[in-house]
Amino acid sequence: MAAEKTVSEISSIAKAASLQLAHLPVDIKNRALELAASAIEGGCLSILQENVKDLEFAQNENISGPLIARLRLNENKIMGMAKGIRSVIRLEDPVGQQQMAIEMDEGLTLYRVTCPIGVIGAIFESRPDAVPQISSLCFKSGNAVILKGGREAQHSNKMIVSLISDAIEQVDGVPIGSMQMIKTRSEVADMLKEEKNINLIVPRGSNDFVKYIQENTRIPVLGHSEGICHGYIDSKADPD
Repeated sequence: MAAEKTVSEISSIAKAASLQLAHLPVDIKNRALELAASAIEGGCLSILQENVKDLEFAQNENISGPLIARLRLNENKIMGMAKGIRSVIRLEDPVGQQQMAIEMDEGLTLYRVTCPIGVIGAIFESRPDAVPQISSLCFKSGNAVILKGGREAQHSNKMIVSLISDAIEQVDGVPIGSMQMIKTRSEVADMLKEEKNINLIVPRGSNDFVKYIQENTRIPVLGHSEGICHGYIDSKADPD
């Protein structure tokens, strides 16, 4: 049985993969994503079997009803995952798009052209359907991704990651390590130290969690706040 890779090894593999992904032609990316969608469809039963394990764990841990509802998968949700991947296939290649051109001087023009970020660390909650969404968008945009889902979705996530990564790596030109997963909180702490290999962290969770990530890494973080919401009462309305 092969030893588990360390986070340092995972991030190094992802970095090497990202250098190849950045130059991968769009037809190869789309072919790989189609295989990924088919793998999700073909692996529906396996995903559901793993999801049962996660649901049992969640119930034993007294996880809240809304979280269990997001965790629960069925055939329609899994077919929706495949459909979502195919919607990404239909997107125009986001890499190499010229967005702006400024003539700085005679014979000197500055262009702004889209390019991949590199390696993205994505941390998200108990929604296994987030795995194909995040991974397909990262792959289409030429980025390697390291995923960390909630512990309550560990079995489902592992199966989905395995199906997708095995599928895309069948295509010539797709590097090994384009999509990987970590499992524990201690691995998240290790990931936050990988500023040499990881280019962006995208955390999805509570405001306190996002703040923790921002305060404990030198890697750029694309976080979110709780937002500002306003309610308005019309002047003619009866406030009572």
